[in-house]
Amino acid sequence: MQARLLLYPVADIDAALPFFTQGLGLAVKFRDGDRYCALDAGALTLALVAGEERPVGQPALAFKVDEGEEIAAAIARLVDAGASVTLPAAQGPHETRAVLQTPEGFALVLSAKP
Repeated sequence: MQARLLLYPVADIDAALPFFTQGLGLAVKFRDGDRYCALDAGALTLALVAGEERPVGQPALAFKVDEGEEIAAAIARLVDAGASVTLPAAQGPHETRAVLQTPEGFALVLSAKP
């Protein structure tokens, strides 16, 4: 698996966006209405998430499951390594996503293309 982005929950993307674009100078890579906005933060994409795209209440790393691997297998491997599932895998508008909690108590989001 490879970290692909940092999910950053916000109440309102329009209100939060100027801080990241004008303040930090990040460029918008992709936007999906009022629920998702991907920003170019160098090695990682910083994804502002709101509404139904906000699966976590605090910033969390999101890992994309390797091509050809089922998300259920990746979840099982992480649970065997000490994680717990806080939000089971569910299909969203663009991908299947699950939220786990690391052994240290931090949120970790897994995603896979259907």
